[in-house]
Amino acid sequence: MYLGLDLRGGVHFLLQVDMKQALSKRIDGTVGDLRTLMRDRNLRHSGIARAADAIEIRFRDAATLEKARAAITDALPDLAVAEAAGSAEPKLVATFRPQAAQRIQENALRQNITTLSNRINELGVAEPVIQQQGLDRVVVQLPGVQDTAKAKDILGRTATLEVRMVCESPDELAALAAGTVPFGCERYTERDGQPILVRKQVILTGENLNDAQAGFDSQTQEAAVHLNLDAKGARIFRDVTRENVGKRMAILLIERGKGEVVTAPVIRTEIGGGRVQISGRMTTQEANDTALLLRAGSLAAPMEIIEERTIGPSLGADNIAKGFHSTLWGFLAVVAFMSLYYRLFGVISSIALGVNLLLLIALLSLLQATLTLPGIAAIALTLGMAIDANVLINERVREELRNGATPQAAIAGGYQHAWATILDSNVTSLIAGVALLLFGSGPVRGFAVVHVLGLLTSMFSAVFFSRGLVNLWYGRQRKLTKISIGQVWKPDTAA
Repeated sequence: MYLGLDLRGGVHFLLQVDMKQALSKRIDGTVGDLRTLMRDRNLRHSGIARAADAIEIRFRDAATLEKARAAITDALPDLAVAEAAGSAEPKLVATFRPQAAQRIQENALRQNITTLSNRINELGVAEPVIQQQGLDRVVVQLPGVQDTAKAKDILGRTATLEVRMVCESPDELAALAAGTVPFGCERYTERDGQPILVRKQVILTGENLNDAQAGFDSQTQEAAVHLNLDAKGARIFRDVTRENVGKRMAILLIERGKGEVVTAPVIRTEIGGGRVQISGRMTTQEANDTALLLRAGSLAAPMEIIEERTIGPSLGADNIAKGFHSTLWGFLAVVAFMSLYYRLFGVISSIALGVNLLLLIALLSLLQATLTLPGIAAIALTLGMAIDANVLINERVREELRNGATPQAAIAGGYQHAWATILDSNVTSLIAGVALLLFGSGPVRGFAVVHVLGLLTSMFSAVFFSRGLVNLWYGRQRKLTKISIGQVWKPDTAA
């Protein structure tokens, strides 16, 4: 049976998603989309630039501005476009509509949860818990993980892959030597500490990856990451390498908003097949971590760990012992009361209760449900609720005996009349349990799973199994004159 964080030990993280950064990344991407749109529609502009959370597009004349407004409204309906007031030149200001901005942030949160699931699956953690909490937070529970530093490093990293061309014209190299950055280029640092200029235009990103595996360079035997591009990425990479033979291509890793050029080799020949290698002064562990992050995908928005809890294995074992003892003593107390108060019928009810517990644990194991401390509490509660059905049955049998029915008729009437009441009470409890299962989270869901399964098993064991035992014991006696069900208080005796 899988054990939860509180029973097995592990780490619990609460992560805060930077929603503003998610919207900021989308705005940056929209700037490029607008440039492409203006070029495709042959609309001349004086420049497209971002201003805070808006995008400004300048034009030379009002006629082109109106054409651009219609084109943007048609192609990008998420943008609200308005003409800038008080501007010396025609200018459009585009902002995301409130509904679109909210949708972007919700999608970023969902993508982050998916990416975290992929990364944790790569780590090999059994039965992790990854779920949304509130509007911008994610809860991550990793049972069995004790290396918190490693888990924090993998969860919080935002590595993305970008392929760009190197700025290496004479003027650009002179600008680099002078310490300036020419238009259309960005300054980064190689792994050996040397500065390098790369084009702003991104040729490929991590979205074009099918797979990434750590390995070694066949020539230098250095640690490397072998990439396998999808069909679109392979086609783009083949075309770019064919057109730029003799030039340098930079492969960057962007992490936490900072980029690093991992390698910038010279293109010797056209590269087809979609297989690319990243190598350059990285250790085997760095290659493994980089491959894991690239396989799992990038985070749509940065996340910050705002709460961290570690539960050791010894505390988990102590929780198991306490939960087991509470269930055991509760079971024994119920058995003692039933046996004393209902005699043989109480013993039969206790055996049915034991079968109910066996069926419940068997179902949890069969469904591979994760057992948590609230789940153990639900087992203890189920024992008390399950015996309630047998109490109803036994009291109805006593009532039939008080009314003068024969023992066999009292047994049949007691089970028959109690069944409707048992069904009603369990169905109402079942509705509450299903509601907890649907709308609850974390420990509440763990409690609800055991609660719902316990109700189903209790209806079977308390009614059908106990009836079978009663029939097995008393059914063979044709002239049954007395049954062991404790003191039956008759009206005349009481008078």
